[in-house]
Amino acid sequence: MSSQSAEITRQGLWNNNVALVQLLGLCPLLAVTSTTINGIGLGLATLITLVLSNTVVSMIRNVVRNEVRLPVFVLIIASIVTIIELLMQAWFYQLYLVLGIFIPLIVTNCSIIARAEGFASRNPIGASALDGFMMGLGFLLVLTVLGAMREVIGAGTVLAHAELLFGEAASALKITLFDDYRGFLIAVLPPGAFFGLALLIVGKNLIEQRLLVEPSPEPLQAQPSA
Repeated sequence: MSSQSAEITRQGLWNNNVALVQLLGLCPLLAVTSTTINGIGLGLATLITLVLSNTVVSMIRNVVRNEVRLPVFVLIIASIVTIIELLMQAWFYQLYLVLGIFIPLIVTNCSIIARAEGFASRNPIGASALDGFMMGLGFLLVLTVLGAMREVIGAGTVLAHAELLFGEAASALKITLFDDYRGFLIAVLPPGAFFGLALLIVGKNLIEQRLLVEPSPEPLQAQPSA
């Protein structure tokens, strides 16, 4: 992996994570992550949008005039999201109903237009596609972890309703962690999303602080006198 690819990967997954550092796309992130599958579904849709929009923008970056750059980028993003929405209606209709308005609202996700304007319009196709993938993957991971946290605390399960995304056979993937669990309602309500995201941000910051702490120097040993 080249140094540029390594830096793009590090920025997308950790240093400049869309949800934990840039704090963008929080409306859908907080709204749909009541279960793991909901988070994975929206995360995959966002990831695909980022990869395709970055790629297309990079391809036409030397053709589009500066005066119409942003409207063209928005049009590209809207077209890609419309295709994804139609495909979800055709192949994942029940999941589409669950995610609802948040699929078309991907168009307004600031992180997507920011990557198109700030990176893809200035870099070649390969680097732009990788940037979109890593930024999308970082967002997907946060959605998945937050959804899993809220589902475990709120319902005592993991991967409930997996058949919505992976087909009927995936219903066996559901894991029940606590028998006769009555649930913790606040975890699946909006306040639970804020608490969960705050914990993830705190955890990330603590890890960074631990990594930045340098080991204390070894104490000097007394030298024997001659």
